[in-house]
Amino acid sequence: MNTDQPSGANLGFENKLWEMADKLRGHMDAAEYKHVVLGLIFLKYISDAFQARYEELKAKQETEYTDPEDRDEYLAANVFWVPPEARWEKIQAAAPQPTIGRIIDEAMAAIERENPTLRGVLPKDYSRPTLDKVRLGELVKLVGDIDLKARESGVKDPLGRVYEYFLGRFAAAEGKGGGEFYTPQCVVQLLVEMIEPYRGRVYDPCCGSGGMFVQSEKFVEAHGGTIGDIAVYGQESNPTTWRLCKMNLAIRRIDADLGPHHDDSFHNDLHKDLKVDFLLANPPFNMSDWGGERLPDDPRWQYGVPPTGNANYAWIQHFIYHLAPNGIAGFVMANGSLSTSTNAELAIRKGIIEGDLVDCIVALPGQLFYTTQIPVCLWFVTRNKKADPKRGFRDRAGETLFIDARRMGRLVDRVHRELAPEEIRRIADIYHAWKSVGAHGKAPYQDIPGFCKSATIDDIRKHDYVLTPGRYVGAAPQEEVDEPFEEKMTRLVVQFREQQAEAARLDGAIEKNLRELGFWEK
Repeated sequence: MNTDQPSGANLGFENKLWEMADKLRGHMDAAEYKHVVLGLIFLKYISDAFQARYEELKAKQETEYTDPEDRDEYLAANVFWVPPEARWEKIQAAAPQPTIGRIIDEAMAAIERENPTLRGVLPKDYSRPTLDKVRLGELVKLVGDIDLKARESGVKDPLGRVYEYFLGRFAAAEGKGGGEFYTPQCVVQLLVEMIEPYRGRVYDPCCGSGGMFVQSEKFVEAHGGTIGDIAVYGQESNPTTWRLCKMNLAIRRIDADLGPHHDDSFHNDLHKDLKVDFLLANPPFNMSDWGGERLPDDPRWQYGVPPTGNANYAWIQHFIYHLAPNGIAGFVMANGSLSTSTNAELAIRKGIIEGDLVDCIVALPGQLFYTTQIPVCLWFVTRNKKADPKRGFRDRAGETLFIDARRMGRLVDRVHRELAPEEIRRIADIYHAWKSVGAHGKAPYQDIPGFCKSATIDDIRKHDYVLTPGRYVGAAPQEEVDEPFEEKMTRLVVQFREQQAEAARLDGAIEKNLRELGFWEK
């Protein structure tokens, strides 16, 4: 587990920087302000990387005849070429000037001209009249001080860490809209720890700002691998978010194929023939307007045509379609996907279960996401459950592991909950022990009432193909009685909202059916 990551429970210099930056926001909307801040952090990052390489080449100039102004020297080191007019020292010097906005725009444009992979990615509207230039200059100074503040706190990779932290804080500030580009870090960590993407192709067809990729690379490096051990593929439909992702991955020096442009994964799959070893995703929940009526005969619908009014099972089948023969997918889904009884969705879920693709289901607590307070779940599907001695996997054909983690997590504020590192480890260890021939370095797997259960396909048939973990794990021998009152009430309110949402969904489905039958009066 990487412990060098900021979280709601471990705030350091990043939080101080955020507070300072937020004071400079004024009346600007968070959704607009994030591009101002993150663009500057990116500019500072590539300028710093360039300067470090520049000094290295300059030091060897007389002995190895290196040229600090040779673009190829930077390309060979995977460093962006930064022309003189875009280097941070010039930006910093111009910070007090009223023309600072124009100078930053020109710097961004110059970087895009010199680096084809960044064309169309960087924000270039710092000179707009509505952006206060005094505050912009103060923000430039603040970003310029990141390294100093990081050294004072003993932090490594300060710019990457600040960028990631700010993404999370902007998601929180934006509320529901922020969730389209950001998945909570603890959820990403859990997905990565469970599927263990050590080596191979990693794919996210709705990649947001790239958090899945960043965490996968961190996982590889934490386990003795290198950044090149995985090949990264992604797609994102939102043009703004696509640009955020390109910047985020560039800061982390992750070479990713995100396609030549943003696009919709359903209607223009930019990686149509790609088969991957690992798939990680957090698709938009319950998309009603996804254009399914234009894809009735798509080859991805192996288990049935998904309903046009909900994209959940379109996403699930898209994920399965892109798995290699030994591939595994871990993804977030709305809880309704586990039990929906509409004809199309039930038929698809039945086909996937009977095809023995469902490896594990994890029920998560509510309040983890900025988009919704209702609980969600994690699906893990694989094409191959047969024994694999090389990876230490036992034959688990016909079995599915259910984990009920709804009582886990701790409130980091009145609205949001977070899984602790030890909780992430516990869930991942249970899954690994269940999959393994031995104990995967941990205690052998055993069912724990109220928490985890290894079920057979026949068990699932008896429950009418419902995949809700609570159906299988049963009740804990003894319920906790010391739950703090505030947490209990928060949990009950969330549960009530979830039940309300499910009731509304069922009412809508019934009304739709009655309308189609001609029995619904306007």
